[in-house]
Amino acid sequence: MDGDWLEGEVGDFLRSRRARIQPEEVGLPGHGRRRVPGLRREEVAQLAGVSVDYYIRLEQGRGTSVSDAVLDAIARVLRLDETEQAYLRTVARPRRRRGRRQRSEGPRVRPGIQILLDGMERSPAFVLNPRMDVLAWNALGDALNGFSRVTAAERNIPRQVFLESAGRDLYPEWHAVAAQTVAHLRVNAGRHADDAELCALVGELSLKSEDFRRMWADHEVRECAYGVKKVRHPVAGLLTLPFETLTIPAAPDQVIVVYTPEPGSETAERLALLGSWKATTATTH
Repeated sequence: MDGDWLEGEVGDFLRSRRARIQPEEVGLPGHGRRRVPGLRREEVAQLAGVSVDYYIRLEQGRGTSVSDAVLDAIARVLRLDETEQAYLRTVARPRRRRGRRQRSEGPRVRPGIQILLDGMERSPAFVLNPRMDVLAWNALGDALNGFSRVTAAERNIPRQVFLESAGRDLYPEWHAVAAQTVAHLRVNAGRHADDAELCALVGELSLKSEDFRRMWADHEVRECAYGVKKVRHPVAGLLTLPFETLTIPAAPDQVIVVYTPEPGSETAERLALLGSWKATTATTH
C-alpha cells in the first residue's frame, strides 16, 4: 500500500457499503437483473437527496468539499454505524499532507505511564501506538505475551496475528481476532494516512498474508475499545480475557490495553499462577 492509498479509498468503501444493502430493505423494487449486488449509485443518490453526478464524483474521490449534511445523509442510507460514519468523513475529505511522518525519536512512553502499568499487578497491560506496535508493558503482560523475548519489529499485534504461526495457536478464535485487528488497523490508517511506517506495515501484511489481503479488501472499520479474547497460553492454559482500551489524554496516539478478568474466576486464578511462575523464573535466571 503506497502513501496515497486514501485517494481511491472513499470509492472502494462506499461501494462495499452499497453492496450490503438490498433494495427491498430501503423500499425499492428488487426484481430484475443487477450487475452489482446491493444498491446502485443512482439509488443511493436518490435516497440521500443529492444528484447522481454529485454522488458519482464523491465515489471517484472528487468531492473533497462535500458537506457534513451530505455525508450524514449518505451514512443514513447506507446504515453506517458511528465508527463507519467517522471513517467516511476521514476518507472523503483527506487532509493535505506535508510528506510522510516517520516515527519520532526519544522516549515513546512517559515514565509515569510505565509506573501505572507496573501498578496493575493482577491485570496484563500494555501500550499500543496507531500501528499497533507494543511500546510498553507490565510484568503480567509480558508473562502472557512474551514481549521481552522478541525484537521491537516483532512486538506488533498485526504481525503476530498474521505472520507468525504461533499466532494461530495463541488465539483459539483466530479468525475473529484477525478480523478485529484488520478493522481496527483500517480505522487507524484512515486517521494517520501520513504515517509512512503504518502504510508500509499494511503493504507488508498485504504482500505476505493472503488472509490479511482478503480481510483488508472487505473494508471493515471497527474500533477495538473493549471486548473479550480467548488466549491459549503454554503455561497457564486457556484464558478468557475481557479487555478495555483506554486512550492516554497527554498522548492521544497511544492507548493502554488492559485485560480485566473477573475476580475469583478461573482465568484470574490462572493469571495469578502465571505471575508467580514469571516472578520465580526471573529470580532463577
